[in-house]
Amino acid sequence: MAGEKAVPLLKDELDIVIPTIRNLDFLEMWRPFFEPYHLIIVQDGDPSKVIKVPDGFDYELYNRNDINRILGPKASCISFKDSACRCFGYMVSKKKYIYTIDDDCFVAKKPSGEDINALEQHIKNLLSPSTPHFFNTLYDPYREGADFVRGYPFSLREGAPTAVSHGLWLNIPDYDAPTQLVKPRERNTRYVDAVLTIPKGTLFPMCGMNLAFNRELIGPAMYFGLMGDGQPIGRYDDMWAGWCTKVICDHLNLGVKTGLPYIWHSKASNPFVNLKKEYKGIYWQEEIIPFFQSATLPKDCKTVQECYIELAKQVKAKLSSVDPYFTKLADAMVTWIEAWDELNLSGDDSAKLPNGVAQ
Repeated sequence: MAGEKAVPLLKDELDIVIPTIRNLDFLEMWRPFFEPYHLIIVQDGDPSKVIKVPDGFDYELYNRNDINRILGPKASCISFKDSACRCFGYMVSKKKYIYTIDDDCFVAKKPSGEDINALEQHIKNLLSPSTPHFFNTLYDPYREGADFVRGYPFSLREGAPTAVSHGLWLNIPDYDAPTQLVKPRERNTRYVDAVLTIPKGTLFPMCGMNLAFNRELIGPAMYFGLMGDGQPIGRYDDMWAGWCTKVICDHLNLGVKTGLPYIWHSKASNPFVNLKKEYKGIYWQEEIIPFFQSATLPKDCKTVQECYIELAKQVKAKLSSVDPYFTKLADAMVTWIEAWDELNLSGDDSAKLPNGVAQ
């Protein structure tokens, strides 16, 4: 009926996961888009600190004490003092879809000046198929005003289910520390109105600050690794998840999209601090990437969990020689799957309850 507000897409099927160490004032800007949805806030660092959330949001908040209580000894697989802790929110969610965003990401504007509803675009990306097996030169053929171009095989036009929607950023680009140091004033001002499927067999650097995925299709692969406190590496949490996820998506015939939507990334992190976190990863990735490029999964791996356990075995067998860290990481990958299955296959949701819930 005229005058009625449209019901937000997937209102009861999507959780928004936010890792944070500070009060969530940034949500005020997102209120028109996020308020109808349920938020899962994963508090990093000191659990005694009180995180303030603006009034009117439906949320549950988990701190380190909650993570330890819910997972017990398996909490060792969740990073501490690092935004990688966000993946705990994926694990305790009960919804089909997840959108995760960093607390320094604000609403961006289209060239027309209109505010971008990033969540709505992610949902559109996830609800339409991907084209991982054959590249369409007109980008996403399922978008309004586009289609498959001449020469595109009709047998492939149904596409593949979309598991991941990877969004981009205006203003501060997601650069590594050496690039930050060389280009301290560089800003991304280019708005490219395009969504692409990343082809099968091609890896990509997945950034976790503006990311959505189908939890039922790929959730158990979205483990953000061991980073931060007590670990020799940081800022590779989303990269690790992206490489593992892409190998498994390729194996299970699932699609990954990148491009729209944009958010406004407001704050550049300190490049010297970043360099300290990244420097081992910068060396290691020269061996990690060829490992993932050549990784194959056996045909009898039919679930995400089976694929992930197999990948963990291969990580231990082939990357442990790079550094003992990868032995520990491979073990944590297995622990993550065990914890995921315990929480999600047991049918008992009472264990998931956080201490501080605002309804």
